[in-house]
Amino acid sequence: MTTQAAIQSQHAATHRYVPSTSTPVSPEKVASVLKAEWELFTQGTKASETESKRAFNSLPLGVTSSFQHWDPYPISISSAKGAYMTDVDGRQLLDLSMGFGAMLAGHLNPIVIEEIEASLKQGMLFVTPSPTSTDAAERICKRFGIDQVRFTNSGTESTMYAVRVARSATQKMGILKIEGGYHGSYDPFVVSSKPPVAEAGDAEEPTPYIDSNLVPGDIYVVPFNNIEALERMFASNANKIACFIVEPVLENIAIVLPDAGYLERVRELCDQYNVILIFDEVKTGLTAGAHGASARLGVKPDLITLAKSIGGGLPLAAFGGKKKYMDFVSNGKMAHFGTFNGNPLAMAGVRAIDRICTDEALAAAEELNLQALTRIGQIIDEYQLPAHTVGFGVKGCVTWSTTPVRNYRDYKATDFGIAEAHWLFALNRGIITPPGLDEQWLISLAHGQAEIDLLVEDFREFAKAIRA
Repeated sequence: MTTQAAIQSQHAATHRYVPSTSTPVSPEKVASVLKAEWELFTQGTKASETESKRAFNSLPLGVTSSFQHWDPYPISISSAKGAYMTDVDGRQLLDLSMGFGAMLAGHLNPIVIEEIEASLKQGMLFVTPSPTSTDAAERICKRFGIDQVRFTNSGTESTMYAVRVARSATQKMGILKIEGGYHGSYDPFVVSSKPPVAEAGDAEEPTPYIDSNLVPGDIYVVPFNNIEALERMFASNANKIACFIVEPVLENIAIVLPDAGYLERVRELCDQYNVILIFDEVKTGLTAGAHGASARLGVKPDLITLAKSIGGGLPLAAFGGKKKYMDFVSNGKMAHFGTFNGNPLAMAGVRAIDRICTDEALAAAEELNLQALTRIGQIIDEYQLPAHTVGFGVKGCVTWSTTPVRNYRDYKATDFGIAEAHWLFALNRGIITPPGLDEQWLISLAHGQAEIDLLVEDFREFAKAIRA
């Protein structure tokens, strides 16, 4: 995927289109659209409101994961198939969230169902070695170009264990992460995941922001796309830092692309200072391409973490990498446990995805994504919107900023009011994306031309609404 216009040079395997001119949207207009859309939302989602009230009795915030909650209440889903979900009000919604990538193959993909049904005839849990787990490990190692892998059940588990491997290998305890980077709910990773800017220190040398309920240990934070800051950090603290964990493309704050040459220099500096480089590919993984972001971007980490897209919708994650580091699992210096690790149902998901996610299938989905990004970019031009498009693999987003977002501080300067209005406008018209206002859409293997047309035309209608 290539750029249409280059304002800030980013990696050539990514997409960003920033128009040369734009006109502001008045806050009053945004407020007016939002008011009308929230009224429309509450009128059409009475069953979701009732379900939310019921759920509050047994679930904090009425949800099973805190990000799912929004005021006044979230949409409640009763079923899903292909590229669509049906809510408890009976409305069919085009799913452009797709479980943050976990549903890359689509809801109830027949090949996933076939592999699960075959697995169920053999058993659900062995808690022993099995040819099924060996087969899945071989497939993962081959696809992502790594020596060895261990399975876990969530992205948080995988990132946690990858850091423990790094600590065991280097005999250092410090962790370096990106300001605004998210790597799960292990204490060190929550630090500065989305810090209040007023309490986060200087943009060039951020202060780690630590919530009062965290015990993060020795944690360091640097801005993304800032090699000078990374060099200063390593020069001062490399003797204490075991690893640098980073998403090669940030996907917790919309999509933030690496500058041209940034990741290559990160690799060199980690080698120079004996710091293990961990790529968190929990969200990129197969959504970046058939062999992951590392292969696509041409920079090889020491360790990699995976989840979501590798399991066909089943709970599955993994960490792995170079044998010289995974040897610290083998020699007992870093013990790794888990009752459900490599369970047969999850391994069925690996087999299914290996059949489904061919180079050709993912390339076709990416072409659809690029088409959506290109057409939406044209609408942004036509209506002179203060926005730009960003894409990587099968993911894309509209970022409400007139300049490229290269780090967390840039992201915090985007227009969240228009972002909320855009998200809610789409939701009221049958298109569901993640509720965080800073996530991205995902074009799965179940999406086709009709779904791209819905996405694009909905954006056109939104552009008309805020320019009316």
